[in-house]
Amino acid sequence: MESKLPHLGTSIFTYMTGLANQHNALNLSQGFPEFDAPVLLKQRLAHYSEQGFNQYSPSSGIAPLQKQISALIKRKYGLDIEAADTVTVTSGATEALFVAIQAITRPGDEIIIFDPAYDSYEPAIELAGGRAVHIALQAPDYSVNWQQVAEAVNDKTRAIIINSPHNPSAKTLKANDFKALKALLIRHDLLLISDEVYEHIAFDDTPHISVLNDAELFARAFVISSFGKTFHCTGWKMGYCIAPKLLTAEFRKIHQYVTFSSFTPAQLALADMLAEQGEHVDELSGFYQQKRDVLVDALQGSRFTILPSEGTYFLLLDYSEISQLDDMAFCEYLVKEVGVAAIPLSVFYQKAPNDKVIRLCFAKKDETLVEAADKLCTL
Repeated sequence: MESKLPHLGTSIFTYMTGLANQHNALNLSQGFPEFDAPVLLKQRLAHYSEQGFNQYSPSSGIAPLQKQISALIKRKYGLDIEAADTVTVTSGATEALFVAIQAITRPGDEIIIFDPAYDSYEPAIELAGGRAVHIALQAPDYSVNWQQVAEAVNDKTRAIIINSPHNPSAKTLKANDFKALKALLIRHDLLLISDEVYEHIAFDDTPHISVLNDAELFARAFVISSFGKTFHCTGWKMGYCIAPKLLTAEFRKIHQYVTFSSFTPAQLALADMLAEQGEHVDELSGFYQQKRDVLVDALQGSRFTILPSEGTYFLLLDYSEISQLDDMAFCEYLVKEVGVAAIPLSVFYQKAPNDKVIRLCFAKKDETLVEAADKLCTL
């Protein structure tokens, strides 16, 4: 049988985690927390399951959770939305990204994405019959050249996908970026998919700028977020998409045939968590900034060049003073010989640059971060 995605194999995350397990290495590669979800959230999950809330929920999500999401958006971004018409609960942010891409992409359409890019974007575009147009961001600042973006737009361009705070660079888009983006979208009547799964993890007292902050941007956008990132429960695969009424209607047409609905007890538990311990969201940036600082401080004696982490729970390291190996070979060396698993940045590019940069995940216990840094400081 001819493959629909012939160039894809095992993901780098599966490969590096498997290698880490094989060599008993500290796994700072795959982006999942080493610590557990909040106690209240787990208790409510058990409660609702035991009480028999184990059947299908409405395809768009249970009303209490939709309302809590809309209240969070109002509190964080000042935007009033009608939850029933604009909020769709999904089985993880990756499902939401897939569905949004399928909803807008027609055969022959081009979707602009920025490398290094999360690895689910391009396969979803290709499966919809479109083509991903890659614009490479360069180390060490990974800033967007909006003139280059403008030159990439043509009559086939359908949409742009942005991701801020950005995985894997840990950079954030600034106000001037959104000004340039909005002008481009309006000039060419383009749609926008905004991947904001790390929206509540922005550092150094610099608030995350959301597409939801701007009514004109939101009018043509799908905004996607992740409960897994926010509440340390990536294995639950719970996310959501917020979009204007007309775009939401198209989104839901496809969503109903992908997962139909998402895990009912988890939706009820998440609604309670947002209602009763909403401060968890507000404390998340400080929580992860402390972990970032633990890792950065522990690496000060190393030969790595530490790149700024403005958000997410990732940190980039330049190893050019340590080794001339390419980044994949260097990461394999780290696992096998040093005992630390990282991710090579080249896998997030269509055309990999010659940068010698790797990504570490610091969503780990402090002792894990210090132990990993001690190993890396031996190089």
